[in-house]
Amino acid sequence: MERSLKPGESCPLGATVTDEGVNFSIFSKSAKTMQLLIFDQVDAARPARVIKLDPGRNRTYHYWHVFVPGLGPGRIYGYRAGGPLDPKRGLRFDPDKVLLDPYGRAVAVPRKYSRVAAEWRGDNAARAMKSVVTDPSAYDWEGDRPLRRPFAKTMIYEMHVRGFTIHPSSGVIPGKRGTFAGLIEKLPYLQDLGITAVELLPVFQYDPWDCPPGLVNYWGYCPVSFFAPHHGYSSRREPLAVVTEFRDMVKACHRAGIEVLLDVVYNHTAEGNEGGPTICFKGLQNDMYYILERDGAYYADYTGTGNTLNANQPIVRRLIVDSLRYWVREMHVDGFRFDLASILSRDQQGRPLENPPVLWDIESDPALAGTKLIAEAWDAAGLYQVGRFVGDSWKEWNGQFRDDVRSFLRGDNGYASRMASRLLGSPDLYGGQQREPEQSINFITCHDGFTLNDLVSYRRKHNEANGEGNRDGTDDNRGWNCGAEGPSSDPAVETLRNRQVKNFLTVLLMSLGAPMLLMGDEVRRSQQGNNNAYCQDNEVSWFDWRLLDRHADIHRFTKRLIALYSGRSLPEECEIACLDEVLRRSEIQWHGVRLHCPDWSDVSHTLACTARTPDGKFLMHAMVNAYTEALEFELPPVTWCAEGCWRRLIDTALAAPDDISEWTRAPLVSPATYRVRPHSIVVLLARAQIR
Repeated sequence: MERSLKPGESCPLGATVTDEGVNFSIFSKSAKTMQLLIFDQVDAARPARVIKLDPGRNRTYHYWHVFVPGLGPGRIYGYRAGGPLDPKRGLRFDPDKVLLDPYGRAVAVPRKYSRVAAEWRGDNAARAMKSVVTDPSAYDWEGDRPLRRPFAKTMIYEMHVRGFTIHPSSGVIPGKRGTFAGLIEKLPYLQDLGITAVELLPVFQYDPWDCPPGLVNYWGYCPVSFFAPHHGYSSRREPLAVVTEFRDMVKACHRAGIEVLLDVVYNHTAEGNEGGPTICFKGLQNDMYYILERDGAYYADYTGTGNTLNANQPIVRRLIVDSLRYWVREMHVDGFRFDLASILSRDQQGRPLENPPVLWDIESDPALAGTKLIAEAWDAAGLYQVGRFVGDSWKEWNGQFRDDVRSFLRGDNGYASRMASRLLGSPDLYGGQQREPEQSINFITCHDGFTLNDLVSYRRKHNEANGEGNRDGTDDNRGWNCGAEGPSSDPAVETLRNRQVKNFLTVLLMSLGAPMLLMGDEVRRSQQGNNNAYCQDNEVSWFDWRLLDRHADIHRFTKRLIALYSGRSLPEECEIACLDEVLRRSEIQWHGVRLHCPDWSDVSHTLACTARTPDGKFLMHAMVNAYTEALEFELPPVTWCAEGCWRRLIDTALAAPDDISEWTRAPLVSPATYRVRPHSIVVLLARAQIR
């Protein structure tokens, strides 16, 4: 032990900067030796300094720590941990491997980074990712704080940081395309569209080479760090600049009135299974960080990625909560969407828990109070918890909304009553829970699956480019190609596709719940039928901004719909009212083509309903015809209204600009019936009677 060094402290974990130097602390119960490595360069073959920690002086309980005077932000470091290589006991120590700090706030990636070098035997110092000392206080937030917008006033836009601006047509200067800085340049577009929250696909540092040979992991669902922003999304690759650029993006979003939600992956890491690389957790305490099979040599795989994080183990629980606190306190993030969140409800043997400790830790943490929490309430092993996810504040991606709306609008039998429930905030799932309607995050499409354009252009997936023989990706797409598979020059096919796109958007924005729109759906972005484009970092996945001109009618329609959704006049009590109370106030009446005669049969393809808007000022009458022929729908009388008739707000069968109108310019509808064309939706509005 060098004489200038001090024993250091076990708390806080990670690398903590002081005026005198840096305190390092890391957890490893079973390690016999621990070395702190200090590097001058990220791609250096040898560390400039090796600090061997003394178990007697530099270890408290299972925490190894040391204080190094004279160090400061920007220094590159890593660890080597020595201990048993005994897979049957779940221990996989490899003292040759350079390990990331689980609490490292920044990551440096060498030019010749090699995932393979972390798998094979031998020293990988020159080709390993390394942690970087950061000082979270060294940034001027200029008074910025998370926005805390209520879900009732939230319009979510799911997007990929790189894919949003990397296409040359984005207009972003080349050096900033595909970066946090590039996203800042496109904030006016999001503001104009009416977006109030961006939900970013994973931005934690991940391993882009965790994918089939010859491809790249584009989505980023393969983290190696839960604290560091991904270096590839910065226009400045110097590690500390990456952290600053992420903060600049958050601050700019807040100034634009847009919240930042992160898609977080606390269910697995990029270290894979027993044949995968040793990057961090595997080399520090493999048997604690991961759920293992009974013999310890193999990994339980509830994620479909090779390993499963042991989320309810106390050390991992602390790691997850500390990570969330960091992103809220130091990075000013507004909320999180938890990938495969049902994993977080499994115990150390993989069994579902009734009251998972980590979920209640997150729910009850005062530092996270007011933070948006969204669960993808299922996992890859079949644990499906939509409608019954643990907690009082969690919202849920409503996969049943997606599936039932797709099926009904495609014309499938047996979905009329299910469609009705989805329109009303899914009371069959969330009724009786004394929770707000926005417990349901409604979506038609997301990153995983067809885009909205492809949903109406393809009957089956086309994933051949992924190199897995089209076996990857779900087969349950519920898509309808409207008469031709893929791109079509037939005007009739294109007209029908446009109509179906507008139908889906109308249902999304008019249903009770919090809506989420997929990046590019507002301009019919296509992935050429690929429903699992996780490894397609190319024009298959990128936003082609030329589509703004090509599909200007869809963009206009989406923008008007969002304005209608955002312009709802919600009394303060309605913002906090539970779903059951909102439905009671709405005085909903169901109809079919005849008034008060809804058709709930298996062969029904029609729905109509009349409801009072939340503020009580208007009546809305909606008619949905998913049938192949036009139908005459009877209209409720509005003789008590000053105008004595309805106004047509939306008719998806009409060409722009008649497909959607502002209330003050909406044409009057006076007949007792309305002819709803095949595969179309009509929404009428009338000023309600004053009580």
